[in-house]
Amino acid sequence: MRRLPFALALIALAGLPALTRAQTPDSAREPGILITLPPPPQRATEPPSVRAVRMLTDRSTRELLASGFPARLHFRLELWEARTLFDKLVTKVEWDVVVRYDPLAKHYLVTRGAGRVTPLGTFADLKDAEDAVAKAFTPEMTLPKARKKYYYFASLEVEMLSVGDLDEVERWLKGEAGPATKGQEDAGTALGRGAKTLFTRLLGGQVRRYSSRTAGFRVQGSGSGE
Repeated sequence: MRRLPFALALIALAGLPALTRAQTPDSAREPGILITLPPPPQRATEPPSVRAVRMLTDRSTRELLASGFPARLHFRLELWEARTLFDKLVTKVEWDVVVRYDPLAKHYLVTRGAGRVTPLGTFADLKDAEDAVAKAFTPEMTLPKARKKYYYFASLEVEMLSVGDLDEVERWLKGEAGPATKGQEDAGTALGRGAKTLFTRLLGGQVRRYSSRTAGFRVQGSGSGE
């Protein structure tokens, strides 16, 4: 009987998604999300750029893509005010990148949804599709003018979509269903975030999560400094 709690714990752990992984530019050879701040004078008016590197190198991801299951990368960038006790979320923005394989045309399609759907290219080689995913993107954000200390926190969720999501992917690509952007969360967003994963995980897929945080910086009126 003493073994039962341990067995149940193993079952529970098996069902958990991968832990969030911190990522910095120094470890860019590993999969992760990277944030690059603009020069100090522009930090009061310009948001940072965000990159997701080595997102399609996982063997399971490659096999599921080749079998017709799209990969969805959901990004979230948050601006936080650094405080003594509890930091405060100031604003946020979200967007999606979708990678899918067309077996008839034998090419990969990469598309970004951030306010509007933008094709990032069609590629015969998966490495080229991965390079398109890894290109830096600067989202639109409304930045505060207060002279306070801030930092950015970015998170990324990567998952393979199930067969039941294919129709929703097609609608999204046509602009009929948009992802959450500009600090507003859309209930039907992005690609039916709360509805899936079990079927795909049975095929060998999983949800992978990554995160990154910048150092703190101060906004000084129309400019900023360290």
